[in-house]
Amino acid sequence: MTSDQSAGSQAGLEETADVFSSVSKTSDTPLPDENPRFESLGLSAEVLKAVSESGYTTPTPIQAQGIPHVLAGRDIIGIAQTGTGKTASFTLPMIEKLARGRSRARMPRSLILEPTRELAAQVAENFSRYSKHSKLSMALLIGGTSFEDQDRKLDRGVDVLIATPGRLLDHFERGKLMLSQVQVLVIDEADRMLDMGFIPDVERICKLTPFTRQTLFYSATMPSEIQRLTEQFLSNPVRVEVSRPATAADTITQEIVEIPHNDWAKREALRRLVREGDVKNAIVFCNRKRDVDVVARSLSKHGFSAAPLHGDLDQSVRTKTLDAFKSGEVQLLVASDVAARGLDIPEVSHVFNFDVPIHADDYVHRIGRTGRAGRSGQAYMLASRADQKYVDAIERLTGTPITRRAMEGIEIREDLGGKRHERGERGRGRTSKRGHDRRREPTASSPEAAPQQMAAPDEPKPEIQQKFRAKDKAPRQSAVKNQAVQQPRPPLPANVACTEDAAQLPAFLLRPINLPKAEKPAPRTKKAEAKLDASV
Repeated sequence: MTSDQSAGSQAGLEETADVFSSVSKTSDTPLPDENPRFESLGLSAEVLKAVSESGYTTPTPIQAQGIPHVLAGRDIIGIAQTGTGKTASFTLPMIEKLARGRSRARMPRSLILEPTRELAAQVAENFSRYSKHSKLSMALLIGGTSFEDQDRKLDRGVDVLIATPGRLLDHFERGKLMLSQVQVLVIDEADRMLDMGFIPDVERICKLTPFTRQTLFYSATMPSEIQRLTEQFLSNPVRVEVSRPATAADTITQEIVEIPHNDWAKREALRRLVREGDVKNAIVFCNRKRDVDVVARSLSKHGFSAAPLHGDLDQSVRTKTLDAFKSGEVQLLVASDVAARGLDIPEVSHVFNFDVPIHADDYVHRIGRTGRAGRSGQAYMLASRADQKYVDAIERLTGTPITRRAMEGIEIREDLGGKRHERGERGRGRTSKRGHDRRREPTASSPEAAPQQMAAPDEPKPEIQQKFRAKDKAPRQSAVKNQAVQQPRPPLPANVACTEDAAQLPAFLLRPINLPKAEKPAPRTKKAEAKLDASV
């Protein structure tokens, strides 16, 4: 960047600060007083060429506000939802700042932290697109891939390092990485890192980087823990907020489908919504990983093209699933919140909330997967009476009531006896009933007994009869044996001397013992008695 460009960007900060302070909620809404272009943000010709080749001409509000401050070297606190273009708001000026200089082995010049592998891979893809006319090198450090390939890239030296906290610390502890040369540190999706428990790792990484670094901090919300982190590691930051913490795009049609509190009813309602709606592709959100697998299997069983996506899957499987969804091979992506956070899939027509999110903020992130770039989108949420408190929290957060409608024909299944199939009891109820029918003995008047009386089985062979007779005798013998054991003990023999507790002894200890008779002692003589008296 030339000195004239730097001076121009510095002079334009004060002029644009007040203008951009009241930016509208969505990224596709024009700015109040002017419609800036990327050429006015102080970017170089190489970066502008890459942006133009990517099909962008007008910056989004987060880009228009953030890029001049990043080029000026200020720390940033960016409050923006996913899908507002914040990735370009820090990658474009980063390319500009790193254009001069070269990297050293195992010492990256900039670091971008992402909470999930998918989001890190997506940022790496965008960085490669914007930096194709520069000579910057980049490495992606995420789990599920080979350490050796990542070590080779680090040994050659990289300008930009994009990583998840866990894999980054693994390389550091192995002595393959040093963070003493980091000039720009980006912490993206900080609120999601808080939910995933990465804040201690983020604090450790911040302490490993130089104190003089520039820190760019982005989060959709600002809870107290995130606020504490910014106060600890940012120096006089500029707050850039382009939308309220929880807003939905006007292009998204939201609807709550009221259903009974039953798993079967939820799956049936989901299938009916997919069949009735003009669903090009959709993301189905579940609260738990286990439910992600269950719903994906259920949809596939009923003929839908569905695939699961959650954190327990191998990285190769997750990458293959995302590629299949983007290419159209998979129509329905059943995902958890963590796995789908920040995914850039621009043409998602529908979002289905199979489970009502426990945290109201997650609802905004979920439905933000559709209705992007001015396109219309549909967002459905399956809810029962048990979910009412979560629905109320969502409506309080968004400030807008959500339209409700009942799904006709969706009821809790009942068996012939009128018993309701509650959650997890349908299979056990059927099995128990079958077992009860097998144990019930048919009477002569019952319809089950008639076929048995009419059907005369063939007589078994003699050797088979003997075999079954031998088996029938065994239990009777054991019964006689048990009966003999339970008989009262016989009285004690008269010639046995015992105490009062002898009656409590086992019977085999009370049998009389025939001892040999003791011989009578020989009478003592006078000589023997005299000898005994002398000894005494």
